[in-house]
Amino acid sequence: MNFYRKIVQTTLFKITSLNSFSIVIKIGIGLVTSKILAVFVGPSGMALVGNLRNFLTSLENISTLGFQNGIVKYTAENEKSKSELQKIVSTVFITLMGIGLFLSCVLFFSAPYWNEKIFGNNTEYLIVFKVLSLVLPTYGLSIFFIAIINGLSRFKKVIAINIAGNIMGLLVSVFLILQFKTTGALMAIVVAPALLFFVTLYFVQKEIQFFQFIKLDAFDFKVLKNLSAYSLMALVSSFLGPIVLLAIRNNLIEKLGLEQAGFWESMTRISSYYLLFISTILTVYFLPKLSKAKDNAETKSIFWQFYKTILPVFCLGLIAIYFSRYFIIQLLFTKEFLPVTTLFFWQLIGDVFKVASLILGYQFFAKKLIKAFIISELFSLGALYFLSLFFVEYYGIEGVIMAQSIDNFLYLIVLIIYFRKILV
Repeated sequence: MNFYRKIVQTTLFKITSLNSFSIVIKIGIGLVTSKILAVFVGPSGMALVGNLRNFLTSLENISTLGFQNGIVKYTAENEKSKSELQKIVSTVFITLMGIGLFLSCVLFFSAPYWNEKIFGNNTEYLIVFKVLSLVLPTYGLSIFFIAIINGLSRFKKVIAINIAGNIMGLLVSVFLILQFKTTGALMAIVVAPALLFFVTLYFVQKEIQFFQFIKLDAFDFKVLKNLSAYSLMALVSSFLGPIVLLAIRNNLIEKLGLEQAGFWESMTRISSYYLLFISTILTVYFLPKLSKAKDNAETKSIFWQFYKTILPVFCLGLIAIYFSRYFIIQLLFTKEFLPVTTLFFWQLIGDVFKVASLILGYQFFAKKLIKAFIISELFSLGALYFLSLFFVEYYGIEGVIMAQSIDNFLYLIVLIIYFRKILV
């Protein structure tokens, strides 16, 4: 009994339990949103939604200059130094405001070009990019605020923000999809993150009196220099990654049709639901700890804490998901999406490799290992792209999932070799 009592009293258990509640809410909301998407836009509309999501991911990372993980690291390290923290917050805020306004202007006047690149000749979706250009500055600031709260180790507030964002996203999505079908679904993806800005602003204001904290004379180019490494890392991963996925999806549309591409997007959507549990735990709990780790022994302890507690539970969950796949598809989508059930096996195998590598990958950000990160990411993205082209020719839509699984395995092997001295 004492053993279990000690487990229950640990910070990881408390954060995991609260995070699980948040994920359950998000998955429940995802069930509703996915069902509405399936009924009102179908597999073809789902493919367009996937294209826009990939574009937004790249745009978000440009608007934050890839600073997110760096902000978490330096906020965590300077939490007790008000002057240093003020330099970080003021410098990043002023920089992101400038970048956000610049990108908004560029996107507004180049909307027709991006509409053609993402949606082809469907000019009816041009309004989506016009609206996006207006709300874009709030994207970077929301991510910035969450990173500050995360760096201060206010885990419960980060999870509360996620819950509030999910609920707002549901309400906006349901209304817009019911009113405007595919256009509404695309518009919801653009508008929901903008609403999150007000939630994050409220929480960060309570935490550090944000408006009193911002000082023009606190702007420090040394902060930007320290964070520039994270910009380079994000450019390779979070910017190039979605572009590679967009290229793969466009290849699928060309070779197999819009509907098949929609099936892949549906499988990716399901995967993203259960991976939320892992990604949130890593961001709110493990990344700050890795950033503060003073030596290899402490880092090794954090790695193995993840492998002994989180990974086994995740694998058991995947087994349950595999045997429930027919139920999941009909619950989330419609019978029209039943071909997606053939994609589960390779997707789940690949996700085990992906999750096993995630904790190792976060060490790149925690210790700013720029060169190693860039080389490993370029290897992974290159392998994913060319493997997908090859396997699609022979195995159709299932070939993309096989390529992802093999790529995740190869990436894990690369990281194990690189971090072998810490792991053993």
